[in-house]
Amino acid sequence: MATRSIRDLTLKGRRVFVRVDFNVPLKNGVIGDDTRIRASLPTIQYALDQGAACVIVASHLGRPKGKPNPEMSLRPVAARLGELTGKPVVFAEDCVGAAAERAVASAPPGAIVLLENLRFHPEEEQNDPAFAAQLARLADVYVNDAFGAAHRAHASVEAQVRLMPEAGAGLLMEKELHYLGGALSNPARPFVAIIGGAKVSDKIEVIDNLIPVVDTLIIGGAMAYTFFKAAGKPVGKSLVEEDKQDAARAVVAKAKERGLRLLLPVDHVVAPKLEAGAPAETLPVDDAAIGDRMGLDIGPATVRLYTEALKDAKTVVWNGPMGVFEIDAFAQGTMAVARAVAEVKGTTIIGGGDSIAAITKAGVADKVSHISTGGGASLEFLGGQTLPGVAVLPGK
Repeated sequence: MATRSIRDLTLKGRRVFVRVDFNVPLKNGVIGDDTRIRASLPTIQYALDQGAACVIVASHLGRPKGKPNPEMSLRPVAARLGELTGKPVVFAEDCVGAAAERAVASAPPGAIVLLENLRFHPEEEQNDPAFAAQLARLADVYVNDAFGAAHRAHASVEAQVRLMPEAGAGLLMEKELHYLGGALSNPARPFVAIIGGAKVSDKIEVIDNLIPVVDTLIIGGAMAYTFFKAAGKPVGKSLVEEDKQDAARAVVAKAKERGLRLLLPVDHVVAPKLEAGAPAETLPVDDAAIGDRMGLDIGPATVRLYTEALKDAKTVVWNGPMGVFEIDAFAQGTMAVARAVAEVKGTTIIGGGDSIAAITKAGVADKVSHISTGGGASLEFLGGQTLPGVAVLPGK
């Protein structure tokens, strides 16, 4: 992707505004998972190493509905950022106005300043130009490292960029665009996409956008049952989107027209209810013995089929689990696919929170090329949509 990078910007002696995604799980002031904070560290450290006068870090957290909410304050994040960087972090009590300007002005050379939650102001989500101008006044250079927020046309993501003399993508953003953009525009082949999860409606744009690009399309998870219902197969009480059967038929028709290999489960694990300890049985997908039970995982024959399809792959994109992997009895299919993806000798890209959780649960997260930090953003990007936070960044 020909987007200007932080590497192309002059940072020495300048105040660098870095928009990050610190939307971390936070309860009673305790951070549940600091992955997103860690993901931004290379960009922050790069700016400091280049002699930035100070690095101003800004993020949203949660949905405070445009007003201050102490439970969604970024103050605990400032403490964690300080621990991870080994540097004192100045916390600004607000993201704009006197408090923010004072924090930046009083910060010692080479300091990190973390602004309070951007969404404590309704103008952030409104992409308000006056609010964007207040943010822009704080710095000389703008860097967007928040791929997870790039699909939102918000003030700190879109309007502010237009007001900055220099702007570019951070190292994490650059990495996301390199891997996801490369998969869509110039993939090594064979290119296999694995799309799972609960709903066809969540993934239909991604599937439609991938059909002209991939060599093999693998479908799994509850969304497969909408395809089965559309094909007249028995689905029992499995999750089906009745209004998406035509969309499923269209996917099958487009794949056939393109000569694309489209793989759906051939067997599945069924149970009367979705809970640990429920009596489970493996059946072929066209077996009416499913009765009033529901499909909750792919079966062993499907695992063999999917594993075989991945063996020679040179590019793999995986978004969405193969079953209800949170319950161990229905996790075998997803875990097997995770291990098969990890064995691929090529570029492997994991997107979406559930797929990331699955690859982590399988213990193979360190064996994939890229784990995307942006759930909704990666879906929209793979679905061919323009991300406002990327489109506004200047080209090289």
